[in-house]
Amino acid sequence: MRVRAFRIGFVGAIGVLLALFVGGIVGQLSTVILYIALALFLALGLDPIVSWLQRRGMPRWVAILIVFAFVIGIFIGLIATIVPIVVTQITEVVTNWEQIVADFQDSDLVAWIGSITGSTTWLSDSIAAIGDWFADPANIGALTGGILAVGAGIAGGFTGATIVLILTLYFLASLDAMKRYASRFVPASSRNGFVDVSQEITGSVGRYVIGQISLASVNAVLSLVFLTIIGAPAPILLAFLAFLGSLVPLVGTLTGAIIISLICLAASPATGLAAAIYYLVYMQLEAYVLSPRIMSRAVAVPGALVVIAAVAGGTLGGVLGALVAIPVAASLIIIVEKVIFPRQDAA
Repeated sequence: MRVRAFRIGFVGAIGVLLALFVGGIVGQLSTVILYIALALFLALGLDPIVSWLQRRGMPRWVAILIVFAFVIGIFIGLIATIVPIVVTQITEVVTNWEQIVADFQDSDLVAWIGSITGSTTWLSDSIAAIGDWFADPANIGALTGGILAVGAGIAGGFTGATIVLILTLYFLASLDAMKRYASRFVPASSRNGFVDVSQEITGSVGRYVIGQISLASVNAVLSLVFLTIIGAPAPILLAFLAFLGSLVPLVGTLTGAIIISLICLAASPATGLAAAIYYLVYMQLEAYVLSPRIMSRAVAVPGALVVIAAVAGGTLGGVLGALVAIPVAASLIIIVEKVIFPRQDAA
Protein backbone atom coordinates (compact mmCIF):
# COMPACT_ATOMS: atom_id res chain seq x y z
CA MET A 1 0.00 0.00 0.00
CA ARG A 2 2.87 2.39 0.79
CA VAL A 3 4.57 1.69 -2.55
CA ARG A 4 1.30 2.05 -4.44
CA ALA A 5 0.38 5.30 -2.67
CA PHE A 6 3.83 6.72 -3.37
CA ARG A 7 3.60 5.68 -7.01
CA ILE A 8 0.14 7.26 -7.42
CA GLY A 9 1.29 10.48 -5.75
CA PHE A 10 4.46 10.61 -7.82
CA VAL A 11 2.63 10.06 -11.12
CA GLY A 12 -0.02 12.60 -10.10
CA ALA A 13 2.65 15.18 -9.28
CA ILE A 14 4.31 14.59 -12.65
CA GLY A 15 0.93 15.03 -14.33
CA VAL A 16 0.36 18.35 -12.54
CA LEU A 17 3.84 19.58 -13.47
CA LEU A 18 3.29 18.52 -17.08
CA ALA A 19 -0.06 20.35 -17.17
CA LEU A 20 1.58 23.50 -15.76
CA PHE A 21 4.37 23.19 -18.32
CA VAL A 22 1.92 22.83 -21.21
CA GLY A 23 -0.13 25.73 -19.86
CA GLY A 24 2.98 27.91 -19.73
CA ILE A 25 3.85 27.02 -23.31
CA VAL A 26 0.33 27.86 -24.45
CA GLY A 27 0.54 31.18 -22.59
CA GLN A 28 3.85 32.02 -24.26
CA LEU A 29 2.44 31.08 -27.67
CA SER A 30 -0.87 32.91 -27.20
CA THR A 31 0.08 35.63 -29.68
CA VAL A 32 1.13 33.08 -32.30
CA ILE A 33 -2.08 31.10 -31.76
CA LEU A 34 -4.06 34.32 -32.17
CA TYR A 35 -2.24 35.11 -35.42
CA ILE A 36 -3.03 31.63 -36.72
CA ALA A 37 -6.70 31.92 -35.78
CA LEU A 38 -7.01 35.38 -37.35
CA ALA A 39 -5.27 34.23 -40.55
CA LEU A 40 -7.58 31.20 -40.74
CA PHE A 41 -10.68 33.36 -40.42
CA LEU A 42 -9.35 35.76 -43.06
CA ALA A 43 -8.74 32.82 -45.37
CA LEU A 44 -12.29 31.62 -44.75
CA GLY A 45 -13.53 35.13 -45.48
CA LEU A 46 -11.62 35.36 -48.78
CA ASP A 47 -12.44 31.82 -49.89
CA PRO A 48 -15.98 32.67 -51.14
CA ILE A 49 -14.47 35.34 -53.42
CA VAL A 50 -11.88 32.86 -54.71
CA SER A 51 -14.61 30.26 -55.28
CA TRP A 52 -16.69 32.83 -57.18
CA LEU A 53 -13.75 33.58 -59.47
CA GLN A 54 -13.23 29.83 -59.95
CA ARG A 55 -16.84 29.43 -61.06
CA ARG A 56 -16.11 32.04 -63.72
CA GLY A 57 -13.53 29.68 -65.25
CA MET A 58 -10.43 31.05 -63.53
CA PRO A 59 -7.82 28.62 -62.09
CA ARG A 60 -7.71 28.65 -58.29
CA TRP A 61 -4.11 29.80 -58.06
CA VAL A 62 -4.84 32.76 -60.36
CA ALA A 63 -7.94 33.64 -58.32
CA ILE A 64 -5.89 33.47 -55.10
CA LEU A 65 -3.21 35.74 -56.54
CA ILE A 66 -5.79 38.30 -57.69
CA VAL A 67 -7.63 38.35 -54.37
CA PHE A 68 -4.45 38.46 -52.34
CA ALA A 69 -2.97 41.22 -54.51
CA PHE A 70 -6.14 43.22 -53.84
CA VAL A 71 -5.81 42.64 -50.07
CA ILE A 72 -2.12 43.63 -50.12
CA GLY A 73 -3.01 46.76 -52.09
CA ILE A 74 -5.59 47.76 -49.48
CA PHE A 75 -3.11 47.09 -46.66
CA ILE A 76 -0.37 49.17 -48.30
CA GLY A 77 -2.86 51.91 -49.15
CA LEU A 78 -4.01 52.15 -45.53
CA ILE A 79 -0.42 52.36 -44.30
CA ALA A 80 0.45 54.99 -46.92
CA THR A 81 -2.61 57.01 -45.93
CA ILE A 82 -2.58 56.72 -42.14
CA VAL A 83 1.15 56.89 -41.30
CA PRO A 84 1.83 60.28 -42.98
CA ILE A 85 -1.25 61.75 -41.27
CA VAL A 86 -0.08 60.55 -37.85
CA VAL A 87 3.45 61.84 -38.41
CA THR A 88 2.12 65.21 -39.62
CA GLN A 89 -0.22 65.57 -36.66
CA ILE A 90 2.54 64.75 -34.13
CA THR A 91 4.94 67.19 -35.83
CA GLU A 92 2.34 69.96 -35.74
CA VAL A 93 1.62 69.34 -32.06
CA VAL A 94 5.30 69.45 -31.11
CA THR A 95 6.01 72.54 -33.25
CA ASN A 96 2.93 74.59 -32.34
CA TRP A 97 2.35 73.45 -28.75
CA GLU A 98 2.20 76.96 -27.24
CA GLN A 99 -0.20 78.18 -29.91
CA ILE A 100 -2.36 75.09 -29.45
CA VAL A 101 -2.60 75.79 -25.70
CA ALA A 102 -3.52 79.43 -26.35
CA ASP A 103 -6.14 78.50 -28.93
CA PHE A 104 -7.61 75.90 -26.61
CA GLN A 105 -7.91 78.44 -23.78
CA ASP A 106 -9.82 80.74 -26.14
CA SER A 107 -11.91 77.97 -27.72
CA ASP A 108 -15.68 77.59 -27.62
CA LEU A 109 -15.31 74.40 -25.56
CA VAL A 110 -13.59 76.24 -22.71
CA ALA A 111 -16.19 79.01 -22.87
CA TRP A 112 -18.96 76.40 -22.82
CA ILE A 113 -17.44 74.66 -19.79
CA GLY A 114 -17.04 78.03 -18.08
CA SER A 115 -20.71 78.85 -18.66
CA ILE A 116 -21.63 75.60 -16.90
CA THR A 117 -19.15 75.72 -14.01
CA GLY A 118 -19.18 79.51 -13.61
CA SER A 119 -15.39 79.85 -13.91
CA THR A 120 -12.56 78.79 -16.19
CA THR A 121 -9.75 79.55 -13.74
CA TRP A 122 -9.34 75.93 -12.73
CA LEU A 123 -9.16 74.91 -16.38
CA SER A 124 -6.52 77.54 -17.15
CA ASP A 125 -4.51 76.36 -14.14
CA SER A 126 -4.76 72.75 -15.37
CA ILE A 127 -3.54 73.76 -18.84
CA ALA A 128 -0.66 75.71 -17.28
CA ALA A 129 0.24 72.67 -15.15
CA ILE A 130 0.30 70.51 -18.27
CA GLY A 131 2.61 73.04 -19.93
CA ASP A 132 4.92 73.02 -16.90
CA TRP A 133 4.96 69.22 -16.99
CA PHE A 134 6.10 69.27 -20.61
CA ALA A 135 8.74 71.85 -19.74
CA ASP A 136 10.39 69.51 -17.23
CA PRO A 137 13.30 67.63 -18.90
CA ALA A 138 12.75 64.58 -16.69
CA ASN A 139 9.15 64.30 -17.87
CA ILE A 140 10.23 64.77 -21.46
CA GLY A 141 12.61 61.85 -21.01
CA ALA A 142 9.81 59.71 -19.63
CA LEU A 143 7.53 60.81 -22.47
CA THR A 144 10.21 59.96 -25.01
CA GLY A 145 10.48 56.48 -23.55
CA GLY A 146 6.70 56.14 -23.80
CA ILE A 147 6.76 57.30 -27.41
CA LEU A 148 9.48 54.79 -28.17
CA ALA A 149 7.38 52.09 -26.53
CA VAL A 150 4.38 53.10 -28.63
CA GLY A 151 6.58 53.12 -31.74
CA ALA A 152 7.79 49.63 -30.88
CA GLY A 153 4.19 48.55 -30.44
CA ILE A 154 3.26 49.98 -33.85
CA ALA A 155 6.24 48.23 -35.44
CA GLY A 156 5.19 45.01 -33.73
CA GLY A 157 1.67 45.52 -35.08
CA PHE A 158 3.01 45.86 -38.63
CA THR A 159 5.10 42.73 -38.11
CA GLY A 160 2.08 40.85 -36.82
CA ALA A 161 -0.02 42.05 -39.76
CA THR A 162 2.65 40.82 -42.17
CA ILE A 163 2.73 37.41 -40.47
CA VAL A 164 -1.07 37.19 -40.63
CA LEU A 165 -1.07 38.06 -44.34
CA ILE A 166 1.55 35.40 -45.11
CA LEU A 167 -0.36 32.78 -43.12
CA THR A 168 -3.59 33.82 -44.84
CA LEU A 169 -2.00 33.18 -48.23
CA TYR A 170 -0.84 29.70 -47.16
CA PHE A 171 -4.21 28.81 -45.61
CA LEU A 172 -6.10 30.11 -48.64
CA ALA A 173 -3.97 28.02 -51.00
CA SER A 174 -4.33 24.83 -48.95
CA LEU A 175 -7.83 25.24 -47.51
CA ASP A 176 -9.33 22.29 -49.41
CA ALA A 177 -6.42 20.04 -48.46
CA MET A 178 -6.78 21.08 -44.81
CA LYS A 179 -10.47 20.14 -44.86
CA ARG A 180 -9.72 16.73 -46.37
CA TYR A 181 -6.93 16.10 -43.87
CA ALA A 182 -9.14 17.08 -40.92
CA SER A 183 -11.86 14.67 -42.09
CA ARG A 184 -9.39 11.77 -41.85
CA PHE A 185 -9.47 12.07 -38.05
CA VAL A 186 -13.20 11.23 -38.05
CA PRO A 187 -14.43 7.62 -38.36
CA ALA A 188 -15.59 6.67 -41.84
CA SER A 189 -19.16 6.16 -40.63
CA SER A 190 -19.41 9.79 -39.48
CA ARG A 191 -17.16 11.35 -42.12
CA ASN A 192 -19.90 12.50 -44.48
CA GLY A 193 -21.72 14.31 -41.70
CA PHE A 194 -18.46 15.88 -40.53
CA VAL A 195 -17.72 17.12 -44.05
CA ASP A 196 -21.20 18.64 -44.37
CA VAL A 197 -20.96 20.41 -41.01
CA SER A 198 -17.43 21.64 -41.68
CA GLN A 199 -18.48 23.00 -45.08
CA GLU A 200 -21.38 24.84 -43.49
CA ILE A 201 -19.16 26.24 -40.74
CA THR A 202 -16.46 27.46 -43.12
CA GLY A 203 -19.00 28.91 -45.53
CA SER A 204 -20.95 30.67 -42.80
CA VAL A 205 -17.83 32.05 -41.14
CA GLY A 206 -16.55 33.24 -44.52
CA ARG A 207 -19.80 35.05 -45.24
CA TYR A 208 -19.74 36.51 -41.74
CA VAL A 209 -16.22 37.89 -42.20
CA ILE A 210 -17.08 39.39 -45.59
CA GLY A 211 -20.30 40.87 -44.24
CA GLN A 212 -18.58 42.45 -41.24
CA ILE A 213 -15.84 43.95 -43.41
CA SER A 214 -18.55 45.33 -45.72
CA LEU A 215 -20.36 46.94 -42.79
CA ALA A 216 -17.10 48.43 -41.53
CA SER A 217 -16.33 49.81 -45.00
CA VAL A 218 -19.76 51.44 -45.24
CA ASN A 219 -19.28 53.01 -41.81
CA ALA A 220 -15.83 54.29 -42.76
CA VAL A 221 -16.97 55.86 -46.06
CA LEU A 222 -20.04 57.51 -44.55
CA SER A 223 -17.99 58.71 -41.57
CA LEU A 224 -15.37 60.22 -43.87
CA VAL A 225 -18.01 62.12 -45.85
CA PHE A 226 -19.88 63.41 -42.80
CA LEU A 227 -16.79 64.28 -40.74
CA THR A 228 -15.36 66.19 -43.69
CA ILE A 229 -18.62 68.15 -44.05
CA ILE A 230 -18.77 69.18 -40.38
CA GLY A 231 -15.06 70.07 -40.31
CA ALA A 232 -13.91 67.43 -37.82
CA PRO A 233 -10.16 67.21 -37.12
CA ALA A 234 -8.27 64.58 -39.19
CA PRO A 235 -11.39 63.04 -40.82
CA ILE A 236 -9.40 60.33 -42.62
CA LEU A 237 -7.88 59.13 -39.36
CA LEU A 238 -11.27 59.20 -37.61
CA ALA A 239 -12.88 57.30 -40.49
CA PHE A 240 -10.17 54.64 -40.19
CA LEU A 241 -10.93 54.46 -36.47
CA ALA A 242 -14.62 53.96 -37.32
CA PHE A 243 -13.64 51.14 -39.71
CA LEU A 244 -11.60 49.35 -37.04
CA GLY A 245 -14.35 49.75 -34.47
CA SER A 246 -17.06 48.41 -36.78
CA LEU A 247 -15.14 45.17 -37.28
CA VAL A 248 -16.41 44.23 -33.80
CA PRO A 249 -20.23 44.36 -34.02
CA LEU A 250 -22.33 46.21 -31.44
CA VAL A 251 -19.52 46.92 -29.00
CA GLY A 252 -16.98 48.19 -31.56
CA THR A 253 -19.33 50.51 -33.42
CA LEU A 254 -20.52 52.11 -30.19
CA THR A 255 -16.98 52.45 -28.83
CA GLY A 256 -15.71 54.04 -32.04
CA ALA A 257 -18.67 56.44 -32.10
CA ILE A 258 -17.98 57.58 -28.53
CA ILE A 259 -14.26 58.13 -29.17
CA ILE A 260 -14.88 60.04 -32.41
CA SER A 261 -17.58 62.18 -30.79
CA LEU A 262 -15.26 63.09 -27.90
CA ILE A 263 -12.49 64.05 -30.34
CA CYS A 264 -14.94 66.23 -32.26
CA LEU A 265 -16.13 67.73 -28.96
CA ALA A 266 -12.57 68.84 -28.25
CA ALA A 267 -12.66 70.77 -31.55
CA SER A 268 -15.97 72.48 -30.77
CA PRO A 269 -19.22 71.65 -28.93
CA ALA A 270 -21.24 71.99 -32.15
CA THR A 271 -18.98 69.54 -34.00
CA GLY A 272 -19.13 67.05 -31.14
CA LEU A 273 -22.93 67.31 -30.93
CA ALA A 274 -23.28 66.84 -34.70
CA ALA A 275 -21.02 63.77 -34.61
CA ALA A 276 -22.95 62.25 -31.67
CA ILE A 277 -26.31 62.76 -33.41
CA TYR A 278 -24.95 61.30 -36.65
CA TYR A 279 -23.67 58.13 -34.98
CA LEU A 280 -26.92 57.67 -33.05
CA VAL A 281 -28.78 57.75 -36.38
CA TYR A 282 -26.19 55.58 -38.13
CA MET A 283 -26.28 52.85 -35.45
CA GLN A 284 -30.04 52.59 -35.91
CA LEU A 285 -29.58 52.42 -39.68
CA GLU A 286 -26.90 49.73 -39.30
CA ALA A 287 -28.92 47.66 -36.83
CA TYR A 288 -32.24 47.67 -38.70
CA VAL A 289 -31.33 48.16 -42.39
CA LEU A 290 -27.69 47.50 -43.29
CA SER A 291 -26.86 44.57 -41.00
CA PRO A 292 -29.96 42.45 -41.81
CA ARG A 293 -29.39 42.88 -45.55
CA ILE A 294 -25.63 42.30 -45.59
CA MET A 295 -25.55 39.55 -42.94
CA SER A 296 -28.70 37.72 -44.10
CA ARG A 297 -26.74 34.69 -45.41
CA ALA A 298 -24.40 34.42 -42.42
CA VAL A 299 -25.26 32.56 -39.26
CA ALA A 300 -27.34 34.62 -36.84
CA VAL A 301 -25.52 35.27 -33.55
CA PRO A 302 -27.73 36.52 -30.67
CA GLY A 303 -26.89 40.03 -29.49
CA ALA A 304 -26.13 38.92 -25.91
CA LEU A 305 -23.73 36.26 -27.20
CA VAL A 306 -22.03 38.86 -29.43
CA VAL A 307 -21.37 41.10 -26.42
CA ILE A 308 -20.15 38.20 -24.27
CA ALA A 309 -17.88 36.86 -27.05
CA ALA A 310 -16.47 40.31 -27.83
CA VAL A 311 -15.71 41.07 -24.17
CA ALA A 312 -14.22 37.62 -23.54
CA GLY A 313 -12.13 37.72 -26.72
CA GLY A 314 -10.95 41.24 -25.99
CA THR A 315 -9.93 40.22 -22.47
CA LEU A 316 -7.96 37.22 -23.72
CA GLY A 317 -6.44 38.63 -26.91
CA GLY A 318 -7.15 42.34 -27.18
CA VAL A 319 -8.67 43.69 -30.40
CA LEU A 320 -7.63 40.63 -32.42
CA GLY A 321 -9.21 38.37 -29.82
CA ALA A 322 -12.49 40.29 -30.06
CA LEU A 323 -12.44 39.95 -33.86
CA VAL A 324 -11.85 36.19 -33.72
CA ALA A 325 -14.22 35.47 -30.84
CA ILE A 326 -17.45 36.24 -32.70
CA PRO A 327 -16.81 33.87 -35.66
CA VAL A 328 -15.87 31.24 -33.06
CA ALA A 329 -19.24 31.81 -31.38
CA ALA A 330 -20.94 31.47 -34.77
CA SER A 331 -19.14 28.16 -35.37
CA LEU A 332 -20.22 26.85 -31.96
CA ILE A 333 -23.83 27.75 -32.76
CA ILE A 334 -23.65 25.71 -35.98
CA ILE A 335 -22.13 22.74 -34.14
CA VAL A 336 -24.84 22.88 -31.50
CA GLU A 337 -27.64 23.13 -34.07
CA LYS A 338 -26.28 20.54 -36.53
CA VAL A 339 -24.65 17.99 -34.22
CA ILE A 340 -25.73 18.22 -30.59
CA PHE A 341 -29.44 18.99 -31.04
CA PRO A 342 -30.03 16.19 -33.64
CA ARG A 343 -28.35 13.67 -31.33
CA GLN A 344 -30.52 14.78 -28.41
CA ASP A 345 -33.64 14.62 -30.54
CA ALA A 346 -32.77 11.12 -31.74
CA ALA A 347 -32.03 9.82 -28.22
